[in-house]
Amino acid sequence: MYTASTALLEAMDEAGISFIFANFGSDHPGLVEALAAAKLAGRRVPMVVTCPNEMVALSIAHGHAQASGQPQAVLVHVECGTQALAGAVHNAAKGRVPVLIVAGASPFTQDGELRGSRNEFIQWIQDVHDQRGLVRGYMRYDNELRSGRNIKQMVHRALQFATSEPRGPVYLMVAREVLEEEVAPVAINLDHWRPIAPAALAPEGLDDVVHALLGAHRPLVVTSYLGRNHAAVAELLALAHRLGVAVLDSVPNHMNFPADDVLYQGCQWNEPVQNIALGEADVVLVLDSDVPWISAVSKPRADAAVFHIDTDPLKQQMPMWYIPARRSFRADAATALAQINARLDTATIDRGAVEARMALYRARHADRMAVLRAREAKGEVITPEYLTACVRARCDDTTIVVNESISNYTVTVDHMMSTRPGSIMGSGGGSLGWNGGAAIGVKLAHPERTVIALSGDGSYMFSVPSTVHWMARHYHAPFLQVVYNNRGWKSPKLSALAVHPHGFASRANEIGVTFDPPPDYAGIATAAGGAFAATVTEVNDLEPALDAALRAVREEGRAAVLDVWLPHL
Repeated sequence: MYTASTALLEAMDEAGISFIFANFGSDHPGLVEALAAAKLAGRRVPMVVTCPNEMVALSIAHGHAQASGQPQAVLVHVECGTQALAGAVHNAAKGRVPVLIVAGASPFTQDGELRGSRNEFIQWIQDVHDQRGLVRGYMRYDNELRSGRNIKQMVHRALQFATSEPRGPVYLMVAREVLEEEVAPVAINLDHWRPIAPAALAPEGLDDVVHALLGAHRPLVVTSYLGRNHAAVAELLALAHRLGVAVLDSVPNHMNFPADDVLYQGCQWNEPVQNIALGEADVVLVLDSDVPWISAVSKPRADAAVFHIDTDPLKQQMPMWYIPARRSFRADAATALAQINARLDTATIDRGAVEARMALYRARHADRMAVLRAREAKGEVITPEYLTACVRARCDDTTIVVNESISNYTVTVDHMMSTRPGSIMGSGGGSLGWNGGAAIGVKLAHPERTVIALSGDGSYMFSVPSTVHWMARHYHAPFLQVVYNNRGWKSPKLSALAVHPHGFASRANEIGVTFDPPPDYAGIATAAGGAFAATVTEVNDLEPALDAALRAVREEGRAAVLDVWLPHL
């Protein structure tokens, strides 16, 4: 029997979906049956990966899509499973990550009128007024599949939204009766469902940007997620060296520009200081950035000419957002940079000005690197700088780092010193707990690579490590998870001090953010998934522990967790 469930699985396979990260419920008998039938008949369908927790499932799909560029599917049950996706929905939306979420729905008949009619008490309780509304504010597209007859077309339509800029998650819900419906097979022409072509700069806008860059004394590029498209990194490198343009990372969640390049100006996060490069720039080109600066503490000078190029320049999901941009353009960064570089091929460039800027930035780069190296020095205690340097020293050209180190994010970005596109990534969102699932997703996308997750101790607990490490063992996706353990949530403390630097909380010993004594983070992973586990409190034990952990990952094929104790928050 060919059913709507069969068609749904075929549509996923046609779209290049390799995995269904599934948390099955009472609303999925049709899919369970179709999967069993496909296995018996030898038909190809996406691999089902059992996920005991829905947020982990979506985080895995998120990490896989970031590493592979290909959306994957997440299957959950009705409104309960939809709500259990939790903050991973926020992360996928804010990180612009394409994911297909398929949720069941309570049956809409109760007297046996159709196959799949209600037969369990929970199906009345789980029937809510607006299930799609739970996630609508985060989705690029949402709909209910009301018939199996056009289910393929609806899946491909949803994925066209997910993979067109600005990319992001999409949500489909479908009741049991629809999944059980017997339908005729439908042939799909995939050429009709391609993502929308990348947008380019209009000629007049291109003229304005090139004219400003050629006339600039201190041009600067600010970016956050340009590096998700590796081609954009190459184009930015070409532009930067052609004109001597400095590049500043602002809250980066990808490797946007090589850290060893003399034009790289480092990473700006929440530091309450004016960034020097940003403050002196007379022309600022903002490329793919949600928060190019925090204007209360750091911003361009008043007479700077700001140009903004982004796939979503209006930031339509952000109720309040604006920068003083002279011109804003909805365009693909790689396409726009290629246009700019092509125009510069025939332009007259002031080589003397370019060399002067290059000399300035070479000196600044040397000074910056000297400061960073000094901070990495081994001392009496384990510092986050020393820890990150030790991790970096053990990375090779195949290593991919997922970074959710939170209060140590600037430290990890600065001291990982990443130089390859795709070698480091963050969630792009602000809901903690992404890193464990994301590491599994990256490993499933690239089984041959070493995956390392850098996690704060708070984000480690948010990541549902019992589920993560059971899955890492069960699905042969080993990775190293390094916990930056300062025994609490340092970020809320820093936020309080930023607003009330001399207030009562600044003098209090306890403000409700410490984890003392902390859980046995490494032991959780051992109990759940047989992971290599070590708690490191002494500086001389760190490097041997890292070596042993990576041997477990690379040679023994099992995950590893290092709980590394840093100075108390």
